[in-house]
Amino acid sequence: MPERPQHETSVPRLYRPEEIADVLGCSAWWVQDRARRRLIPFTRVGRAYRFTADHLAEIIRLNEERPTRMPEPDAAAQRPVPRPSASRAAHPAQVERLHARSPRRLRRDQFDTAA
Repeated sequence: MPERPQHETSVPRLYRPEEIADVLGCSAWWVQDRARRRLIPFTRVGRAYRFTADHLAEIIRLNEERPTRMPEPDAAAQRPVPRPSASRAAHPAQVERLHARSPRRLRRDQFDTAA
């Protein structure tokens, strides 16, 4: 068996969107759409999107969500109380009411007909 030259590097395997979608548990359309919008890393071969193992790891990292920490009870007690805005503080009893808009269609008695 012939030996490879020392200077030759191995070519990374390129995965199709369908293969990435199977690993991620989503649709190939989602993978292609995110690549088209430049939201996930990819390699373009002609008009086709291809992905390496490093791309897959980066996609997983980009979509990872971390849990939020609940504040300590002591820290919550020391939190400053929010002050109401100046406009509401000046007129606390005044409440803005919503008004209905006029209807788009006119009633039958409002038509301008000469008949």
